[in-house]
Amino acid sequence: GGFLKKVNVEGLVYDFSQIIVEDLGLELVDVEYLREGGEWYLRVYIDRPGGVTHDDCEAVSHAVGTKLDELDPVPQNYFLEVSSPGIERPLKKEADFSRFAGSKVVVHTFAPVEGKKKWEGTLEGLFDGAVRIVQGDRIINFSRDQVSKVHLAFQINRQS
Repeated sequence: GGFLKKVNVEGLVYDFSQIIVEDLGLELVDVEYLREGGEWYLRVYIDRPGGVTHDDCEAVSHAVGTKLDELDPVPQNYFLEVSSPGIERPLKKEADFSRFAGSKVVVHTFAPVEGKKKWEGTLEGLFDGAVRIVQGDRIINFSRDQVSKVHLAFQINRQS
């Protein structure tokens, strides 16, 4: 197979995976090709109303894997992962916070802030390590040690 840049890998895999995934009655949410801890990962995120089963992931993994072997678009060794972002995808890495800026999120705190431990708002992102959300005309910052979990308030559909 020829050498393709990261963006081309994602685009190519997205295009053929969309057909495979929809044939299986599922929705293709996203494809990511990224390096973590020295290893390359090709991640295919799928979803369906009511949630995705292990069998769904297995079926997509098998079909996409077969197609990948055929096209051989990826120059490096990599892991293929098929999963569902889930209705409440947690935001963990810094990149997640920039990627989902503008999305509705729920911030859970370890201790009550102004009497409550669960805040909903629009994610602005991370600023000096603090999670910033907007509620109406109000901006609220939560320091990292206050936050137990941040997750999307709904499923992101990144298809155009």
